[in-house]
Parts: sequence; structure tokens; C-alpha cells
Amino acid sequence: MAKYKDARRLVPVNPVTLVGGGGEYSDFQEVTALLKRNALEDKCTADSLYEEDNSVECAKEVWNYLRAVMYNRRNKMNPLWNDLVVAGFHIEGATKVPFLGLVDKIGTSYEDNVVATGFGSYLALPILREKWRPDLEEGEARALMEDCLRVLFYRDCRALNRIQIAKATSDGVLVSEPYEIDTSWDAASFVSPKGGLEGDGGW
Repeated sequence: MAKYKDARRLVPVNPVTLVGGGGEYSDFQEVTALLKRNALEDKCTADSLYEEDNSVECAKEVWNYLRAVMYNRRNKMNPLWNDLVVAGFHIEGATKVPFLGLVDKIGTSYEDNVVATGFGSYLALPILREKWRPDLEEGEARALMEDCLRVLFYRDCRALNRIQIAKATSDGVLVSEPYEIDTSWDAASFVSPKGGLEGDGGW
């Protein structure tokens, strides 16, 4: 929301996993604290220093864990009011395979090539499905994400044009610092009076 200008919703969980969350911000903070506690516990309970290096959970394991957490909280009638996106890599054999999955507030989960939460699932997802292709370059993917976020900004009176973008590669994860995307209010539908009324449409 525009009231909070630096509420960051993209968190690197470990070197191969990113988590992003829409919904209640305090619940998202609880989810990230839970993931950090689990990572610390894994390190502290490793049998040796050598196993400690290999104890990082892959993205699919984090996604499955969050599915169980969200479903458990829903069954206790005390849900975490978030939709969570998990991105990164998981190991199949000796290779790292890209992963993208979503978990909602009642524990429903799925994997797909493109996912979105909240308002984005109505407005951004159709754009992503139309323009996404497996061989997108990083610059093209960034431009597509910025176009989707620009559309969402135009249609949400409580939003800011200040965004963050993250990426997960086989070498690690990276979350950008917040930055502002360019916007334009010169479109005829923004300029012309609505409903044939003069003025700004107010009382």
C-alpha cells in the first residue's frame, strides 16, 4: 500500500530459494521468521560440518513445507492470510531443475510456468500467459514483469509504482533494491471526462 513505502515482500530463504508473499504483512513476517528458524535448526542439528553444507532445503521442499504449514493453520481456524510464491531450484539426480510454485492461505498448492497472487491473478496472469515463452532472455522477462506491474499500478488506487524484482539462478538468488517504474497518464481514457461529465467527476 502507498502508506508503507518500504514494505518488502521478496525474501531469499537460502542460496537456491526465493519466497514472495501477498496478503497480510505481519503474517508474511511470521512465515519468513519460521523459515529462518528452520534453516538455523537444520544447521545446528547437522551431524558434521560436511553435512551442514548439503543441508540446504531446495525450493520444492520449502514449497511442500509451506503447503503443510498453511493447511495446518487453516484447520486450526487460524489461517496465515497470505498467498506465497516459491521460486528457485530443486535437485533431480545430479542436475538442478527450475521450480515455481504457489501456496494459498488454505494450503492449496500448484506448480506452473507463471503464477501471480492477489490482484495480479486477475490482471497480470493473462498477460504473462500470453507473452511468456521458455526461451525468454532476462531483459525480456524483466520488461514483461514491469509491464504487468505497471498495469496493476494503474488499476489500484492504493498502490505505488515502487517495485522489487528478484531472480533465482543455479548460481544463487538475487533480490533487487526497490526502484520506481516509469508511468504515463496521457492516455485518452485517463484525460477525458468520465460519463460525459465536466470536471473531475466529484461532487
